[in-house]
Amino acid sequence: MSNEDTVYNILVKLTGKDRSDITPETDLTSGLGVDSPMALQLLFELEEALNIEITDEEAASMETVGDVLKQVNT
Repeated sequence: MSNEDTVYNILVKLTGKDRSDITPETDLTSGLGVDSPMALQLLFELEEALNIEITDEEAASMETVGDVLKQVNT
């Protein structure tokens, strides 16, 4: 599974949204309803699934799905 697929699968699981409703332009907060506890869960699941580490600064810069995709592909 690609990093992109992993990101989308985690977002679908956490938010309950349909995959077709999630695009790189989708805002995590206003578009998907990601609040602080959910954001922490997202970071945890991304780090575990992709064997990466996301710093607090990197996490704070992620506002859209596209931002998340860029982060996990660097």
